[in-house]
Amino acid sequence: MRLVHILRAGPLDYAKGLELQRKIASQFNRADNFKNILIVTSHLPVYTIGIRTTNYTINDEERLRKLGAQFFKTNRGGLITFHGPGQMVVYPILNLKDFKPSIRWYVCHIEKTVIDLCKKFGISANTSPDTGVWIGDKKICAIGVHGSRYITTHGLALNCNTDLSWFQHIVPCGIEGKGVTSLSSELNRNVTIDETEGPFLRSFNKIFQCELKELDEDEKISLMS
Repeated sequence: MRLVHILRAGPLDYAKGLELQRKIASQFNRADNFKNILIVTSHLPVYTIGIRTTNYTINDEERLRKLGAQFFKTNRGGLITFHGPGQMVVYPILNLKDFKPSIRWYVCHIEKTVIDLCKKFGISANTSPDTGVWIGDKKICAIGVHGSRYITTHGLALNCNTDLSWFQHIVPCGIEGKGVTSLSSELNRNVTIDETEGPFLRSFNKIFQCELKELDEDEKISLMS
């Protein structure tokens, strides 16, 4: 069975998260040395844009920074989104040749994983023509990935008990007329990242048909240093 190691990184500055992804993807770029690693983290308030975003000006960037958030341009797919406390961010650094060498397949399976997770909480979620996972016309999970030689970076952001007011300052993922939601909003109670992580990992294990194993502590320290 495919093996995926779990790296519980805890809260990370977004720049540190980018560097950790780069380090893992480059360190394990040889077929005989590659380890599939699932980074589980969260970030301080930050707005990020993907490679398809061309209409955000320096004035927009300054406006968002004045709210107390960081702002980053990235090489992932997708348009602008927000990351912050109460949002579980997962970066799968995977060699898709161990699974199926298809980015479309990969994104579809991330969506299926989150839909299965929502089902565990009694929530009926679905996909739409727009990437991500939705509850009605509100997005609960944003997905933006990057693939290079079938090595994936970036990933998904699931709203657990996120302060959704941060999304009011942007058009999330560039999609007009739709909103955002969270597990807490849907269930009318506080649903934390800690409560969500275990069910998410079980859903990932089921959908990706893999074995999950904690990353060796020494290796974790080495990667995060």
